[in-house]
Amino acid sequence: MAEHSFPPLKNDLLLRAARGETVERPPIWVMRQAGRYLPEYHEAKGGRDFFECCRSPEIASTLTLQPIERFGGLIDAAIIFSDILVIPQAMGMTVEMVDKKGPHFPDPLQTPQDKQYIELMERHVDVAKELDYVYKAITLTRKKLDGRVPLFGFTGAPWTLLCYMVEGGGTKLFKQVKTWIYKYPEETKALLQKISELCVEYLALQVKAGAQIVQVFDSWAGELSPSSFKKFSQPYLAYIAKHLPLRLKELGLEQVPMVVFPKGAWYALDACADMGYQVIGMDWLHDPAEAVKIIGDRPVVLQGNADPGVLYGSHESITEVVTEMVKGFGWAERKKGWIVNLGHGITPFVNPDDLKFFFQEIHRLTKTD
Repeated sequence: MAEHSFPPLKNDLLLRAARGETVERPPIWVMRQAGRYLPEYHEAKGGRDFFECCRSPEIASTLTLQPIERFGGLIDAAIIFSDILVIPQAMGMTVEMVDKKGPHFPDPLQTPQDKQYIELMERHVDVAKELDYVYKAITLTRKKLDGRVPLFGFTGAPWTLLCYMVEGGGTKLFKQVKTWIYKYPEETKALLQKISELCVEYLALQVKAGAQIVQVFDSWAGELSPSSFKKFSQPYLAYIAKHLPLRLKELGLEQVPMVVFPKGAWYALDACADMGYQVIGMDWLHDPAEAVKIIGDRPVVLQGNADPGVLYGSHESITEVVTEMVKGFGWAERKKGWIVNLGHGITPFVNPDDLKFFFQEIHRLTKTD
C-alpha cells in the first residue's frame, strides 16, 4: 500500500499508453517542460539558487505545476522539478549550478587512487535521509495536482552520473571519463554498480512518495561506442529495470511503468527493448518508422522524438514535424505504442506559445473522428 492517500486520477491516458494499451490519442509531455523558458519560472524562482529550488518542496512543486496550469488539457503528465545530480550530492560530492554555465563540481573524482573515490566507495549513503526533500516535493505535488495528470519521478542513469562526477560538469571532449573506462575499467564498474543500487532505492522511495511512473535519463549514452555501451551503460540500466520492481514489491508498493532514455545511443534500441523497461525514450536521431520495425511485436512503447530545435522555427515547420511523427509512429494504424515527446529537453529561449502550438497540432492530427 502507498504511504499517502491522494485524489483519484482523472486523466490516466499516459499510464495506459505506457502499459501498452490501445488508447484514444497519444499522450503528451515534454522533458524540461518545467523550466527557464517559462516567464513564470523566473518569477517563482526569484533570486534563489537552482538547487535551493530543488530542496524546497513548496517551490519545486510550484515549478512542477506551472506547465500543467499553462497548458491545461493539452499535456498528460507532470515531471517533478529536480535534477539528476542530487545523487552525487547525496553521495557527498559538492555540486553547484553556475549561471549560464550549468552544473559544476569543484572537486571531481580524479583517479581510483584519489582519497575521494575510496571514501565514496566505502560510504554508506542513506538516500531516504539525504534526498528527503525530493520525496516531500513529490507528495506535495501529487496533492496539488488533484488527480489532473500522473506525476513522473526520475533519476540520472549511472553512466551519465559518472560522467559528471569525473568531468566536473558538462564537456565536449569527455577526456576524464574516457580515461576512466579505458584505464580503470574495473574501478569504473564498481562505482557504476554502487550508483545503480542508489538509483534503485531513490526511485523506489519516489514511488513510495507518490510518483506514478519513473524515467532513467542516460543523457550521455551517445558518448559510448556500441561495445563500450554494452560494458558501461547497458548492464547498469538493466540492473535498475530488474531490481526496482523487486524493491517496490519488498516495500509493498504497486509496480509503476519504467522509461529508459539512452540519448544518442541509437544503436542500442534493440537491446533496450529487452532490458525490462516498458517505455524507451528516443532522441531526434531516430527515424520513427525504423524504430517501430526494430521493436517489432515486443510489448515496448516508444516515446519521442521531435527535434527540440523545431520550436525555434515557423508554425509550418512544427506542423510538418508533427505530421511526420504521427505517420512514422504509425499512429493511424496502431493506436498504441507511442508517447509524444521531444527528442530531448526544451532548449532555452523557446516561446511557450510555439510549444503550445506543437501540443495543439498533436491533438489536431491524432484526434479520432
